[in-house]
Amino acid sequence: MSRTRSVRFAVAGLALAAVALAGCASGGTSAEPTETAAADEAYLEPGKLTIATGETAYYPYVIDDDPASGEGFEAAVAYAVADELGFAPEDVVWVRTSFESAIAPGPKSFDFNIQQYTITEERSQAVDFSSPYYAASQAVVAIEGGAADGVTDIAGLKDITLGAMAGSTSATTIAEAVQPNVEPLLYNSNEDAVAALSAGQIDAIVLDLPTAYFATAVYIEDSFIVGELPAAGVPDEWGLLLAKDSPLTERVSAAVDALREDGTLEEITDEWLGSGQGVPLLQ
Repeated sequence: MSRTRSVRFAVAGLALAAVALAGCASGGTSAEPTETAAADEAYLEPGKLTIATGETAYYPYVIDDDPASGEGFEAAVAYAVADELGFAPEDVVWVRTSFESAIAPGPKSFDFNIQQYTITEERSQAVDFSSPYYAASQAVVAIEGGAADGVTDIAGLKDITLGAMAGSTSATTIAEAVQPNVEPLLYNSNEDAVAALSAGQIDAIVLDLPTAYFATAVYIEDSFIVGELPAAGVPDEWGLLLAKDSPLTERVSAAVDALREDGTLEEITDEWLGSGQGVPLLQ
């Protein structure tokens, strides 16, 4: 039985909807058992692991905006990390933050935050990151029949209006990989950028590839993936975000590393982000 599947059976009877899709058996580098974690005052609330995600969390990262279910890529990663740290699912507490407030300097309302944070040197001045749990690529999404329909290379993107979330790797990728002649429009959230695309205010939007797959399949009507963009700037590796100089950073990184080494992260990625559909690389 796979590690992911064994967790589903192990927690199926819990009254709480805290289903850990990934990670039931502790690996050789796991943290101490739950009793030790419960007494550890390094955590925000001794005996509990407080995990944050977005104020609204979306598929495929969290299903039905319910991270406690363990359903979705990042929900599953979070519970697998919790298991490595010695916490049972019922000892995980979820809180919500905006993307920008979590990366600002200052005290945190969580032990770690998971919402597709790219690890960057600039952000690392204000917060800590674990070792990466995922490496994402960026993709261009457009509306059928629009200005981006028929674009097959980077040159074709330069003279159309692109959009992305401000401060995101998507925005950086536009600036560095596309270097457009038309100033891109940047928004407070991906939701705002999607609304602008649907309203015809921009010609295409840049999203990470897993989100692009879901967006074109579900919530952006008549849309398609134009193609994948080359990596630009810093590698788009996602890490768990912690307070600057958190006493938990080293052990959280060790938990992520253990999940990578024993194949759990690969299982979770295949479960929630796998796709048989390739997209062209724009060059």
